[in-house]
Amino acid sequence: MGDSYAWLDKSLAALHRAHRYRSVQAIDGMAGATIQRQGQTLVNFASNDYLGLASDPRLAAAAIAAIRTYGTGSTGSRLLSGHRDLHRQLECAIAALKGTDDAMVFSSGYLANLGAIAALVGSPDLVLGDDYNHSSLRAGGRVSGATVLNYRHGDMTHLQSLLGSHRHQHRRCLITTDSVFSMDGDLCPLSELLDLAQTYDAMVLVDEAHATGVFGQRGSGLVEHLGCGGRPVVTVGTLSKALGSLGGYVAGSRTLIDFLRNRAPGWIYTTGLSPADTAAALAATQIIQQEPQRRQRLWHHVNAVIQRLDRHFAQASTTAIPLRRLPSASPIICLQPNSAAATLKASDRLQQMGLWVAAVRPPTVPTSRLRFTLMATHQPDHIDQLLEAISVLMHLDH
Repeated sequence: MGDSYAWLDKSLAALHRAHRYRSVQAIDGMAGATIQRQGQTLVNFASNDYLGLASDPRLAAAAIAAIRTYGTGSTGSRLLSGHRDLHRQLECAIAALKGTDDAMVFSSGYLANLGAIAALVGSPDLVLGDDYNHSSLRAGGRVSGATVLNYRHGDMTHLQSLLGSHRHQHRRCLITTDSVFSMDGDLCPLSELLDLAQTYDAMVLVDEAHATGVFGQRGSGLVEHLGCGGRPVVTVGTLSKALGSLGGYVAGSRTLIDFLRNRAPGWIYTTGLSPADTAAALAATQIIQQEPQRRQRLWHHVNAVIQRLDRHFAQASTTAIPLRRLPSASPIICLQPNSAAATLKASDRLQQMGLWVAAVRPPTVPTSRLRFTLMATHQPDHIDQLLEAISVLMHLDH
Protein backbone atom coordinates (compact mmCIF):
# COMPACT_ATOMS: atom_id res chain seq x y z
CA MET A 1 0.00 0.00 0.00
CA GLY A 2 3.00 2.31 0.23
CA ASP A 3 5.42 3.51 2.93
CA SER A 4 2.73 5.61 4.64
CA TYR A 5 1.07 2.36 5.75
CA ALA A 6 4.21 0.41 6.71
CA TRP A 7 3.49 0.98 10.39
CA LEU A 8 0.48 -1.35 10.16
CA ASP A 9 2.66 -4.47 9.80
CA LYS A 10 4.82 -3.38 12.73
CA SER A 11 1.77 -2.74 14.88
CA LEU A 12 0.33 -6.18 14.08
CA ALA A 13 3.69 -7.80 14.89
CA ALA A 14 3.69 -6.03 18.26
CA LEU A 15 0.20 -7.40 18.98
CA HIS A 16 1.42 -10.92 18.25
CA ARG A 17 4.45 -10.52 20.54
CA ALA A 18 2.24 -9.30 23.38
CA HIS A 19 -0.27 -12.15 22.86
CA ARG A 20 -2.96 -9.53 22.12
CA TYR A 21 -3.67 -10.44 18.49
CA ARG A 22 -7.31 -11.30 17.84
CA SER A 23 -9.17 -13.08 15.06
CA VAL A 24 -12.76 -14.22 14.62
CA GLN A 25 -13.79 -17.85 14.97
CA ALA A 26 -16.81 -18.91 12.94
CA ILE A 27 -19.39 -21.27 14.38
CA ASP A 28 -21.81 -23.38 12.35
CA GLY A 29 -25.57 -23.26 12.76
CA MET A 30 -27.39 -21.85 15.77
CA ALA A 31 -25.58 -20.68 18.88
CA GLY A 32 -26.96 -22.35 21.98
CA ALA A 33 -25.70 -24.21 25.02
CA THR A 34 -23.64 -26.25 22.57
CA ILE A 35 -22.18 -25.13 19.26
CA GLN A 36 -20.49 -26.65 16.25
CA ARG A 37 -17.12 -25.27 15.22
CA GLN A 38 -14.95 -26.82 12.51
CA GLY A 39 -16.63 -30.17 13.02
CA GLN A 40 -16.19 -30.14 16.81
CA THR A 41 -19.07 -29.96 19.28
CA LEU A 42 -18.29 -27.53 22.08
CA VAL A 43 -20.19 -26.61 25.21
CA ASN A 44 -20.70 -22.87 24.88
CA PHE A 45 -19.43 -20.83 27.82
CA ALA A 46 -18.67 -17.75 25.68
CA SER A 47 -22.17 -16.42 25.03
CA ASN A 48 -24.15 -13.53 26.51
CA ASP A 49 -27.40 -15.33 25.64
CA TYR A 50 -28.10 -15.83 29.35
CA LEU A 51 -31.67 -17.14 29.00
CA GLY A 52 -31.09 -19.13 25.82
CA LEU A 53 -33.59 -17.07 23.82
CA ALA A 54 -31.45 -16.37 20.74
CA SER A 55 -32.38 -19.79 19.35
CA ASP A 56 -35.92 -19.88 20.76
CA PRO A 57 -38.40 -20.73 17.95
CA ARG A 58 -40.88 -18.15 19.26
CA LEU A 59 -38.42 -15.33 18.61
CA ALA A 60 -37.71 -16.73 15.16
CA ALA A 61 -41.42 -16.95 14.37
CA ALA A 62 -41.96 -13.35 15.46
CA ALA A 63 -39.04 -12.19 13.32
CA ILE A 64 -40.31 -14.06 10.26
CA ALA A 65 -43.80 -12.66 10.68
CA ALA A 66 -42.38 -9.13 10.93
CA ILE A 67 -40.36 -9.59 7.74
CA ARG A 68 -43.47 -10.74 5.88
CA THR A 69 -45.37 -7.68 7.11
CA TYR A 70 -42.70 -4.95 7.04
CA GLY A 71 -39.80 -6.31 4.93
CA THR A 72 -36.20 -6.81 5.94
CA GLY A 73 -35.18 -3.23 6.68
CA SER A 74 -36.64 -0.05 8.15
CA THR A 75 -35.14 1.87 5.17
CA GLY A 76 -34.67 5.21 6.94
CA SER A 77 -34.32 7.03 10.24
CA ARG A 78 -37.30 6.87 12.57
CA LEU A 79 -38.01 10.60 12.10
CA LEU A 80 -38.10 10.33 8.31
CA SER A 81 -39.52 7.06 7.00
CA GLY A 82 -38.23 4.28 9.25
CA HIS A 83 -40.78 4.29 12.07
CA ARG A 84 -43.14 1.33 12.38
CA ASP A 85 -45.84 0.61 14.93
CA LEU A 86 -43.74 -2.40 15.92
CA HIS A 87 -41.02 -0.05 17.21
CA ARG A 88 -43.49 1.68 19.47
CA GLN A 89 -44.84 -1.64 20.76
CA LEU A 90 -41.33 -2.65 21.78
CA GLU A 91 -40.66 0.70 23.47
CA CYS A 92 -43.85 0.38 25.51
CA ALA A 93 -42.92 -3.19 26.46
CA ILE A 94 -39.44 -2.11 27.61
CA ALA A 95 -40.90 0.77 29.65
CA ALA A 96 -43.32 -1.67 31.30
CA LEU A 97 -40.51 -4.11 32.06
CA LYS A 98 -38.31 -1.35 33.48
CA GLY A 99 -41.12 0.35 35.37
CA THR A 100 -40.47 3.71 33.66
CA ASP A 101 -42.70 6.24 31.92
CA ASP A 102 -41.27 5.60 28.47
CA ALA A 103 -38.42 4.13 26.46
CA MET A 104 -36.80 4.51 23.06
CA VAL A 105 -35.08 1.90 20.91
CA PHE A 106 -31.73 2.40 19.17
CA SER A 107 -30.05 0.27 16.50
CA SER A 108 -27.44 -0.95 19.01
CA GLY A 109 -26.59 -0.67 22.68
CA TYR A 110 -23.38 1.15 21.74
CA LEU A 111 -25.39 3.81 19.91
CA ALA A 112 -27.79 4.10 22.84
CA ASN A 113 -24.93 5.01 25.19
CA LEU A 114 -23.28 7.38 22.72
CA GLY A 115 -26.57 9.04 21.84
CA ALA A 116 -27.83 9.49 25.39
CA ILE A 117 -24.55 10.79 26.85
CA ALA A 118 -23.88 13.17 23.95
CA ALA A 119 -27.38 14.60 24.32
CA LEU A 120 -27.33 15.00 28.11
CA VAL A 121 -23.96 16.73 28.53
CA GLY A 122 -21.64 19.00 26.55
CA SER A 123 -18.47 21.06 26.87
CA PRO A 124 -19.50 22.98 30.04
CA ASP A 125 -20.29 19.70 31.85
CA LEU A 126 -18.63 16.89 33.79
CA VAL A 127 -18.81 13.13 33.26
CA LEU A 128 -17.61 10.83 36.04
CA GLY A 129 -17.25 7.17 35.04
CA ASP A 130 -16.22 3.93 36.71
CA ASP A 131 -12.74 2.78 35.67
CA TYR A 132 -14.20 -0.52 34.41
CA ASN A 133 -17.02 1.00 32.35
CA HIS A 134 -17.83 -0.49 28.96
CA SER A 135 -16.16 1.07 25.91
CA SER A 136 -19.46 2.62 24.78
CA LEU A 137 -19.82 4.57 28.03
CA ARG A 138 -16.26 5.86 27.69
CA ALA A 139 -16.81 6.77 24.05
CA GLY A 140 -20.01 8.62 24.91
CA GLY A 141 -18.13 10.82 27.32
CA ARG A 142 -15.48 11.65 24.72
CA VAL A 143 -18.04 12.36 21.99
CA SER A 144 -19.99 14.70 24.28
CA GLY A 145 -17.08 17.11 24.66
CA ALA A 146 -17.57 17.20 28.42
CA THR A 147 -14.73 16.99 30.93
CA VAL A 148 -14.34 13.26 31.67
CA LEU A 149 -12.83 11.86 34.86
CA ASN A 150 -12.78 8.25 36.05
CA TYR A 151 -13.19 7.05 39.62
CA ARG A 152 -11.58 3.86 40.87
CA HIS A 153 -13.68 0.80 40.18
CA GLY A 154 -16.64 0.65 42.57
CA ASP A 155 -14.95 3.13 44.93
CA MET A 156 -17.64 5.47 46.23
CA THR A 157 -15.16 7.31 48.46
CA HIS A 158 -13.11 8.24 45.39
CA LEU A 159 -16.26 9.23 43.51
CA GLN A 160 -17.30 11.49 46.39
CA SER A 161 -13.86 13.07 46.40
CA LEU A 162 -14.09 13.85 42.68
CA LEU A 163 -17.58 15.27 43.10
CA GLY A 164 -16.43 17.46 45.95
CA SER A 165 -13.44 18.74 44.00
CA HIS A 166 -14.96 19.21 40.54
CA ARG A 167 -18.77 19.34 40.60
CA HIS A 168 -19.02 23.06 41.40
CA GLN A 169 -16.90 23.94 38.36
CA HIS A 170 -19.40 22.55 35.84
CA ARG A 171 -22.94 23.28 34.68
CA ARG A 172 -24.21 19.69 34.76
CA CYS A 173 -22.74 16.40 35.95
CA LEU A 174 -23.43 12.88 34.72
CA ILE A 175 -22.22 9.76 36.54
CA THR A 176 -21.98 6.71 34.26
CA THR A 177 -21.67 3.08 35.30
CA ASP A 178 -22.40 -0.46 34.24
CA SER A 179 -24.76 -2.21 36.60
CA VAL A 180 -23.07 -5.58 35.97
CA PHE A 181 -19.49 -5.16 34.79
CA SER A 182 -19.18 -7.23 31.65
CA MET A 183 -15.58 -8.45 31.97
CA ASP A 184 -15.58 -9.14 35.72
CA GLY A 185 -19.16 -10.01 36.66
CA ASP A 186 -19.28 -7.85 39.79
CA LEU A 187 -22.01 -5.32 40.58
CA CYS A 188 -22.22 -1.56 40.86
CA PRO A 189 -22.92 -0.19 44.39
CA LEU A 190 -25.91 1.58 42.90
CA SER A 191 -27.73 2.73 46.01
CA GLU A 192 -24.65 4.52 47.38
CA LEU A 193 -23.96 6.01 43.95
CA LEU A 194 -27.49 7.41 43.71
CA ASP A 195 -27.17 8.90 47.19
CA LEU A 196 -24.02 10.75 46.09
CA ALA A 197 -25.72 11.91 42.91
CA GLN A 198 -28.57 13.39 44.93
CA THR A 199 -26.19 15.14 47.30
CA TYR A 200 -24.15 16.71 44.48
CA ASP A 201 -26.98 17.40 42.01
CA ALA A 202 -25.76 14.89 39.43
CA MET A 203 -27.55 12.76 36.88
CA VAL A 204 -26.90 9.00 36.75
CA LEU A 205 -26.79 6.79 33.65
CA VAL A 206 -26.73 3.04 34.33
CA ASP A 207 -25.97 0.50 31.60
CA GLU A 208 -28.07 -2.61 32.33
CA ALA A 209 -26.77 -4.59 29.34
CA HIS A 210 -25.78 -7.66 31.38
CA ALA A 211 -28.55 -7.33 33.99
CA THR A 212 -31.74 -7.04 31.95
CA GLY A 213 -33.58 -10.35 31.98
CA VAL A 214 -31.18 -11.73 34.58
CA PHE A 215 -31.69 -9.72 37.80
CA GLY A 216 -34.87 -8.73 39.60
CA GLN A 217 -38.06 -10.59 40.39
CA ARG A 218 -39.49 -9.58 36.99
CA GLY A 219 -36.18 -9.69 35.14
CA SER A 220 -36.07 -5.91 34.94
CA GLY A 221 -32.42 -5.67 35.95
CA LEU A 222 -30.15 -4.61 38.79
CA VAL A 223 -32.01 -1.34 39.38
CA GLU A 224 -35.05 -3.42 40.35
CA HIS A 225 -32.97 -6.04 42.18
CA LEU A 226 -31.39 -3.41 44.45
CA GLY A 227 -34.69 -1.65 45.14
CA CYS A 228 -33.75 1.52 43.27
CA GLY A 229 -36.64 1.48 40.80
CA GLY A 230 -38.32 4.62 42.11
CA ARG A 231 -35.19 6.77 42.01
CA PRO A 232 -34.27 9.15 39.16
CA VAL A 233 -31.93 7.33 36.79
CA VAL A 234 -31.31 7.05 33.04
CA THR A 235 -31.37 3.34 32.20
CA VAL A 236 -29.58 2.12 29.08
CA GLY A 237 -29.36 -1.45 27.83
CA THR A 238 -29.15 -3.82 24.94
CA LEU A 239 -31.51 -6.21 23.22
CA SER A 240 -28.66 -8.49 22.15
CA LYS A 241 -27.92 -10.44 25.33
CA ALA A 242 -30.67 -11.95 27.49
CA LEU A 243 -33.28 -10.66 25.01
CA GLY A 244 -31.69 -12.68 22.21
CA SER A 245 -32.01 -10.06 19.45
CA LEU A 246 -30.13 -6.90 18.42
CA GLY A 247 -30.41 -3.22 19.31
CA GLY A 248 -30.35 -0.97 22.35
CA TYR A 249 -32.69 1.15 24.44
CA VAL A 250 -32.92 4.04 26.86
CA ALA A 251 -35.67 4.00 29.50
CA GLY A 252 -36.67 6.77 31.88
CA SER A 253 -39.07 9.61 32.46
CA ARG A 254 -41.40 10.85 29.73
CA THR A 255 -39.53 14.16 29.62
CA LEU A 256 -36.16 12.43 29.25
CA ILE A 257 -37.29 10.27 26.34
CA ASP A 258 -39.00 13.19 24.59
CA PHE A 259 -35.78 15.19 24.93
CA LEU A 260 -33.61 12.36 23.58
CA ARG A 261 -35.86 11.87 20.55
CA ASN A 262 -35.04 15.45 19.64
CA ARG A 263 -31.39 15.59 20.66
CA ALA A 264 -29.75 12.12 20.57
CA PRO A 265 -27.64 11.91 17.36
CA GLY A 266 -27.32 8.12 17.62
CA TRP A 267 -31.09 7.86 17.19
CA ILE A 268 -31.90 10.81 14.93
CA TYR A 269 -29.32 10.07 12.23
CA THR A 270 -29.50 6.25 12.16
CA THR A 271 -31.78 3.87 10.30
CA GLY A 272 -34.44 2.38 12.57
CA LEU A 273 -33.98 -1.06 14.06
CA SER A 274 -34.91 -3.79 11.58
CA PRO A 275 -38.45 -5.23 11.82
CA ALA A 276 -37.11 -8.73 12.52
CA ASP A 277 -34.90 -7.62 15.41
CA THR A 278 -37.70 -5.47 16.81
CA ALA A 279 -40.23 -8.29 16.76
CA ALA A 280 -37.80 -10.82 18.23
CA ALA A 281 -36.98 -8.48 21.12
CA LEU A 282 -40.67 -7.81 21.72
CA ALA A 283 -41.32 -11.55 21.97
CA ALA A 284 -38.38 -11.89 24.38
CA THR A 285 -39.68 -9.18 26.74
CA GLN A 286 -42.89 -11.19 27.06
CA ILE A 287 -41.13 -14.52 27.61
CA ILE A 288 -38.81 -13.29 30.37
CA GLN A 289 -41.82 -12.12 32.38
CA GLN A 290 -43.95 -15.19 31.65
CA GLU A 291 -41.18 -17.74 32.34
CA PRO A 292 -39.31 -16.81 35.54
CA GLN A 293 -38.12 -20.41 35.72
CA ARG A 294 -35.48 -19.51 33.11
CA ARG A 295 -33.86 -17.08 35.55
CA GLN A 296 -34.20 -19.62 38.34
CA ARG A 297 -32.31 -22.23 36.30
CA LEU A 298 -29.64 -19.70 35.42
CA TRP A 299 -29.07 -18.72 39.05
CA HIS A 300 -29.00 -22.38 40.09
CA HIS A 301 -26.11 -22.87 37.65
CA VAL A 302 -24.34 -19.72 38.86
CA ASN A 303 -24.47 -20.73 42.51
CA ALA A 304 -23.41 -24.31 41.78
CA VAL A 305 -20.42 -23.28 39.65
CA ILE A 306 -19.15 -20.69 42.14
CA GLN A 307 -19.44 -23.08 45.09
CA ARG A 308 -17.73 -25.93 43.28
CA LEU A 309 -14.99 -23.70 41.87
CA ASP A 310 -14.19 -22.39 45.31
CA ARG A 311 -13.95 -25.95 46.63
CA HIS A 312 -11.55 -26.79 43.79
CA PHE A 313 -9.32 -23.85 44.65
CA ALA A 314 -9.38 -24.62 48.37
CA GLN A 315 -8.22 -28.18 47.68
CA ALA A 316 -5.66 -27.31 44.97
CA SER A 317 -2.05 -28.24 45.60
CA THR A 318 0.78 -25.73 45.44
CA THR A 319 1.89 -27.21 42.11
CA ALA A 320 -1.39 -26.40 40.37
CA ILE A 321 -1.55 -23.91 37.50
CA PRO A 322 -2.01 -20.51 39.17
CA LEU A 323 -5.62 -19.47 38.71
CA ARG A 324 -7.63 -16.98 40.73
CA ARG A 325 -11.40 -16.50 40.69
CA LEU A 326 -12.29 -12.85 40.39
CA PRO A 327 -15.16 -11.57 42.58
CA SER A 328 -18.51 -12.03 40.83
CA ALA A 329 -22.20 -11.90 41.68
CA SER A 330 -23.57 -12.66 38.20
CA PRO A 331 -23.53 -15.32 35.45
CA ILE A 332 -20.14 -13.89 34.37
CA ILE A 333 -17.38 -15.80 36.15
CA CYS A 334 -13.71 -15.06 35.48
CA LEU A 335 -10.55 -17.01 36.29
CA GLN A 336 -7.26 -15.15 36.13
CA PRO A 337 -4.06 -16.96 35.08
CA ASN A 338 -0.71 -15.23 35.59
CA SER A 339 -0.14 -13.96 32.02
CA ALA A 340 -1.73 -13.37 28.62
CA ALA A 341 0.18 -16.34 27.21
CA ALA A 342 -1.09 -18.62 29.98
CA THR A 343 -4.62 -17.39 29.35
CA LEU A 344 -4.45 -18.27 25.66
CA LYS A 345 -2.93 -21.66 26.42
CA ALA A 346 -5.62 -22.43 28.99
CA SER A 347 -8.38 -21.43 26.56
CA ASP A 348 -6.90 -23.72 23.89
CA ARG A 349 -6.69 -26.63 26.34
CA LEU A 350 -10.29 -26.13 27.41
CA GLN A 351 -11.35 -26.20 23.77
CA GLN A 352 -9.49 -29.47 23.30
CA MET A 353 -11.62 -30.76 26.19
CA GLY A 354 -14.82 -29.70 24.42
CA LEU A 355 -15.44 -26.28 26.00
CA TRP A 356 -15.59 -22.89 24.32
CA VAL A 357 -14.33 -20.31 26.81
CA ALA A 358 -13.30 -16.76 25.96
CA ALA A 359 -9.73 -15.62 26.59
CA VAL A 360 -10.05 -11.89 27.30
CA ARG A 361 -6.89 -9.80 27.23
CA PRO A 362 -5.80 -6.17 27.44
CA PRO A 363 -6.70 -3.57 26.31
CA THR A 364 -10.26 -4.89 26.79
CA VAL A 365 -9.43 -5.62 30.43
CA PRO A 366 -6.57 -4.54 32.74
CA THR A 367 -5.44 -8.16 33.24
CA SER A 368 -5.96 -11.28 31.13
CA ARG A 369 -8.60 -13.74 32.22
CA LEU A 370 -10.76 -16.71 31.17
CA ARG A 371 -14.34 -15.46 30.99
CA PHE A 372 -17.11 -18.02 31.53
CA THR A 373 -20.73 -17.06 30.94
CA LEU A 374 -23.53 -19.34 32.08
CA MET A 375 -26.87 -19.90 30.38
CA ALA A 376 -30.24 -21.11 31.61
CA THR A 377 -30.15 -23.76 28.87
CA HIS A 378 -26.93 -25.38 30.08
CA GLN A 379 -27.60 -28.91 31.29
CA PRO A 380 -26.21 -30.48 34.49
CA ASP A 381 -23.72 -32.53 32.47
CA HIS A 382 -22.45 -29.32 30.83
CA ILE A 383 -21.73 -27.87 34.26
CA ASP A 384 -20.04 -31.11 35.36
CA GLN A 385 -17.90 -31.09 32.22
CA LEU A 386 -16.83 -27.50 32.90
CA LEU A 387 -15.82 -28.14 36.50
CA GLU A 388 -13.99 -31.36 35.64
CA ALA A 389 -12.05 -29.60 32.86
CA ILE A 390 -11.01 -26.77 35.17
CA SER A 391 -9.85 -29.29 37.77
CA VAL A 392 -7.76 -31.05 35.12
CA LEU A 393 -6.43 -27.72 33.85
CA MET A 394 -5.31 -26.65 37.32
CA HIS A 395 -3.15 -29.75 37.66
CA LEU A 396 -1.63 -29.82 34.18
CA ASP A 397 2.05 -29.04 33.87
CA HIS A 398 2.15 -25.58 32.26
